Amino acid sequence: MEIMNPNKSNLIAIDFFCGAGGMTNGFRKAGIKIIAGIDIDGECKETYEKNNRGSNFILADIKKLSFEDFEKQTGIKKNDDNLIFIGCSPCQYWTKIKTDRTKSKGSRHLLADFQKYVEEYNPGYIVIENVPGILTKEESPLNDFLEFLKINNYSHDKAIIDAYKYGVPQTRRRFLLIASRVNKYIKLPQPTTKISTVRDFISEAKGFPELKAGTFDGTFKMHTVAGLSEINLLRLKMTKKNGGTRLSYVDDKNLAVPCQYNKKNSFHDTYGRMHWDKPAPTITTKFISISNGRFAHPEQDRAISLREGATLQTFDKSYKFYGSSIASIAKHIGNAVPPALSKKIALSIINLQDYEQ
Repeated sequence: MEIMNPNKSNLIAIDFFCGAGGMTNGFRKAGIKIIAGIDIDGECKETYEKNNRGSNFILADIKKLSFEDFEKQTGIKKNDDNLIFIGCSPCQYWTKIKTDRTKSKGSRHLLADFQKYVEEYNPGYIVIENVPGILTKEESPLNDFLEFLKINNYSHDKAIIDAYKYGVPQTRRRFLLIASRVNKYIKLPQPTTKISTVRDFISEAKGFPELKAGTFDGTFKMHTVAGLSEINLLRLKMTKKNGGTRLSYVDDKNLAVPCQYNKKNSFHDTYGRMHWDKPAPTITTKFISISNGRFAHPEQDRAISLREGATLQTFDKSYKFYGSSIASIAKHIGNAVPPALSKKIALSIINLQDYEQ
C-alpha cells in the first residue's frame, strides 16, 4: 500500500471515470485527498477501494446520477477554490486507431456530461486527460468545453504530451489539460530529461523471473501470462530477441499470418518484441496478446504478464487487481492513467499554491 505524501495540501478531488484508480493513486501520492472515484464499471470497485483506502468508489452512470445524490455521496460544496474535478473519460471513440466505433459511440459525449458537473459546482481546478483525437476531431465536445472555460474565466494550459517524458516507460501520447479559475499561472508538468525503458522496470533484476507462456500466478503478484497457440509459439521462437518483428518469418508461408505474408511495409508491431532499452509501446487493454501489438517479451517466448503490464503502467507491485478474468484485469490496467504521470499532474497543481493568486 502506498504512503501518501507527508506534505499534504488542502486540495481535494473527485475522480470521474476513475476505473482501477491510476489517476486517484498518483494524486494521493502527491498529497491530494481524493474524496471519491466515479465509474460505471462495477468490476473496478474492489481494485479501486482496496488500493486507495479512504477514497470512496461510486458506482454510477454520470448521465443519470443526480446532483443531489452526488452531493450526498461526496459531501462537496459549490464554488470551492480547493476542489479539483478530474475527467478522464473513456476515449475509444476519439482514438486515431482505425477501428469500429459502433460500440464506443455512446461514450462520445462523456466530456459534455462531465462539463455539466463543472458548470454546477464551479471547482477551483479541472484536469482532463484523453486521446489526442479529442483535440483534433471537428465534432469533438472539447470545442464547447474550451469555450466554457473562456466564458467562465478559467485559465488553462493544454498540449499533446507523451508519457515517456514523464517517468512512464512507454510511448503513450495523450491530450492533457489543466485549468483553474483561482490561479492564472496554471502550467502543465515539465517533462523529465531521463527516459525510462523496459529494462528499468521489468527485467529479471527488477524481480520478474523467467516464465513460459500460459503460466498462471494465483497470488497478487499476478505474474500471469496468457497462453499461446502452437503456431504463435513458433512465430515467437523465430522472432529476433530485443525488438524483433514478424519480418523474421515474413517470407515463410507456413509461419506468416496469411494477410501479412511477403508484406514488409506494414503491421511491424503485431507479433513484435519489446526493446529492452527503449520505452514500451502504449500498454493497451489487449497487452496480454502478441497479435494486438508489440507486446512480446524482449527475450522470452511469451507476451508480457499482467504484472509486467501494470508495472510498465507504473503501478506499484503492491497494487492488487481484482477481476473476473485475465482479460478483464488487463482491460483495467490498459485503460488506467499511469500513476507516475498522474502524480506529476497533481504536483504541478500543488506547486501553483507557491504563486500569488
